[in-house]
Amino acid sequence: MLPTSRPSIGEEELKEIKKVFDTGWLGLGATVYEFENKIKEYLNAEHVIAVNTGTSALHLALDAVGIKEGDEVIVPSLTFCASIQVITALKASPVFCEINPKTLNIDIEDAKQRITSKTKAIMPVHYCGNACDMDALLDIGRKHKIFVIEDAAHAFGSSYKGKKIGSFGDITCFSFDPIKNITCGEGGAVVLSNSDRAEEIRKKRLLGIDKDAWHRYKGQRKRSWFYDVTTQGYRYHMSNFNAAIGLAQFAKLDLFIERKRSIIKRYNEQLRNLEGVQLLEWALNRVAPFSYIVRILGDKRDEAMDFLKEKGVGSGIHYIANHIQPYFQKYNKPLPVTEKVCNEILTLPLYYDMSDDDVDLVIKSMTEFSKKVTVNEPQG
Repeated sequence: MLPTSRPSIGEEELKEIKKVFDTGWLGLGATVYEFENKIKEYLNAEHVIAVNTGTSALHLALDAVGIKEGDEVIVPSLTFCASIQVITALKASPVFCEINPKTLNIDIEDAKQRITSKTKAIMPVHYCGNACDMDALLDIGRKHKIFVIEDAAHAFGSSYKGKKIGSFGDITCFSFDPIKNITCGEGGAVVLSNSDRAEEIRKKRLLGIDKDAWHRYKGQRKRSWFYDVTTQGYRYHMSNFNAAIGLAQFAKLDLFIERKRSIIKRYNEQLRNLEGVQLLEWALNRVAPFSYIVRILGDKRDEAMDFLKEKGVGSGIHYIANHIQPYFQKYNKPLPVTEKVCNEILTLPLYYDMSDDDVDLVIKSMTEFSKKVTVNEPQG
């Protein structure tokens, strides 16, 4: 079965991991700081704090701007549930908003209508790697004095108006899980320019401790065993082991982006005229693609999944709308656009190691499905 996604890993990652094993320092240390510096240079960012997951990055970002019980955070319902869980973990309330059905990014006009005196942040998601309208979002933030926390889990390497996502704005959060644009095995990062907030996040990622063990012992200072716990913290730090994988992946990022763009270009060319299939809008020259999603019209999405499976092509759904999830029912309000799109979206295979034959198989299978639907149930 052709998977929807798969990491591209090999000997280069193993070599970097061995370097860490040879040092004997597996936790937070020099390799993590090297990885952070790579990201800083790539994005031209002020501060980068590497953590163990993208979810942790979002949690720390919201915590750092003071989100607490009684506050509201505006967020699209069509995103991974992690985006919502970090809001409720801080006892704040997610306020679900609509998406643009052509891009799956946040519907900015709808989000504006949901701002109240309790709104403290808005959390746009750069869906599939396509950047949201950041000028408009940051303008909203300034006008209403609310923070813009970018969920850029899909968008490491993407750009907006010539600037890398993460190089501007309030706070940007990335994910480096197994199937993201680059992987650390598991990992994430918080990127921001505010020095005080960055220092607080560094402490919070390591249980509120003022200085990590690497820096305490590195200088062989007196009482190197001593530390102060100065704030509420979490065990969210990245390990050298994971950072080593990320360093090896960094060298391949441009290749990953180029290959996935070429696959999407071929998909778009071959699928754009299929009956019952609607493509998303892409800005391919600016996007580091994470996933490829189409909309299957006419209530035929699940049928398409079954048909593709018979042909040996895996597919998925990214994601199930959160406002209809049982745990978030207290925040549920009708979102007709999101609900319609949620029943139509289908994720097709997209990853660096896909062969041209793999791509052709997906195209052929989608074409056959479209003809089958057209013959069986003609569409206007």
